[in-house]
Amino acid sequence: MTAPFRHFTFRSPEETAAFARALAPGLAAGDVLLLEGQIGGGKTHFARSLIQARLASDGAPVEDVPSPTFTLVQSYDTGRVELRHADLYRLTHTGEVEELGLTDAFDEAICLVEWPDRLGDLAPVGALVLSFAAGDDPETRVVTASSTRRAGRTGSGRLSMGAERSAAIDRFLLGTGWGGTDRVPLAGDASSRRYLRLRRTGESAVLMDAPGDRVGIARFIAVAEHLLGCGLSAPRIFARDLPAGLVLLEDFGDGLYPALLAADPAREGPLFAAAAEALAALHACPAPDAPDLGPTTLTEQAGLVYDSYLPAFTGRTDDPAKGDMQALLAEAFAALPPWRPVLALRDFHAGNLFWLPDRAGPARVGLIDYQDAGLGHPLYDLVSLARDARRDVAPETVAGMQACYSAVTGIAPGTAWPLLAVQRNLRILGIFARLAVDHGKPGYLDFLPRTWALLVEDLEHVSLLRLKRRLLADLPPPIPERIARLKDRCRTNPTP
Repeated sequence: MTAPFRHFTFRSPEETAAFARALAPGLAAGDVLLLEGQIGGGKTHFARSLIQARLASDGAPVEDVPSPTFTLVQSYDTGRVELRHADLYRLTHTGEVEELGLTDAFDEAICLVEWPDRLGDLAPVGALVLSFAAGDDPETRVVTASSTRRAGRTGSGRLSMGAERSAAIDRFLLGTGWGGTDRVPLAGDASSRRYLRLRRTGESAVLMDAPGDRVGIARFIAVAEHLLGCGLSAPRIFARDLPAGLVLLEDFGDGLYPALLAADPAREGPLFAAAAEALAALHACPAPDAPDLGPTTLTEQAGLVYDSYLPAFTGRTDDPAKGDMQALLAEAFAALPPWRPVLALRDFHAGNLFWLPDRAGPARVGLIDYQDAGLGHPLYDLVSLARDARRDVAPETVAGMQACYSAVTGIAPGTAWPLLAVQRNLRILGIFARLAVDHGKPGYLDFLPRTWALLVEDLEHVSLLRLKRRLLADLPPPIPERIARLKDRCRTNPTP
């Protein structure tokens, strides 16, 4: 039996293909699409568009996709996942389905099945059913999405939700003039947001897909406008739909710092000095209204290491010890020299920076992922870049960044540098442990040893010795044996 879900109307074959292309990147092994409808209804056109889009997004050669009317099943390997496209029109009994190996493929591959009524009771639970019917003119197709169910069992509905989301994206892009473009998934971040690069002749753009994050998108747009007003490079906003959680952005291209440094490590010094220059330019601008990122907030956030990291490795919490640590941290912040709050972008690290050589001065550094920006210490973002949990930064590069920033702003590292580094990496230990344990992303555990090493190094500063004794007495180091045991306990979800 099936559970009705939603009706979609596509006014042309291109709109149907755009729906298929939008759905393709989100599919995973074990996802099954059952395509119903009469001959000529658009099922094969939809399947062909989806398969070619998935081959392209996974970096595989794009093949011709013939109808499997006579072969019954066609297989495609993207290098990441196998796709099976089946046409069961000529089958007469369910035993033939098992002979084709489809029942095993339902668990191991992405499967598109035309004429799924031939499956009988072999139809998998939780499959997405797309029923194609003619509309009010020869080009129009009405597609009804539903999910398969059996008595007493309910499918996850994930594919049905994916179909609804894909349709929302199609409607948004068609209204912006970017409908029907090629879409390639880009690397995401630790949030639920995803990014798609859109390509058409001679130009490209990026779609931010952030369902249910209206507040975060509004903050992203507000900070982007501030950065652009300061003469810095944030992606220009081409179109937005806040209720739908969609934003069409300028594409900065492929010049991400990590890719450039992997190709030529000698560029680290100049690239990071340019990032320090961009921060100095930002801090010269009057700060906008933004959430507080001052000592009280930072002290509270550091407690995440006791909320998530400690129980992940020991199975217990320790609120009294957490309180003692936060009191010592607050005392250290109170001892800092006075400082003027500036806009801290908060996730200012190499993975969020682009090199834009055709631009001048601070605008050569492209900035992304700043929706959590707040008013904080001027050194916060510079510390974030230098004491990066994801990559080692050479000491001479750090010294160059500090000198560049200080020459423009007059602000020297002082005691604020190790304190901000300790606070940030305490928070990161907690966040990465939580992402692994609660969100099934064990890949974040691989960053813990570097984060721990940075923490221990910065705790050596003479101003932090009491804090050092407290933390090292409470927290177990993330040695390989502990990480391996914790990975075994994590739910299995995509890792970063």
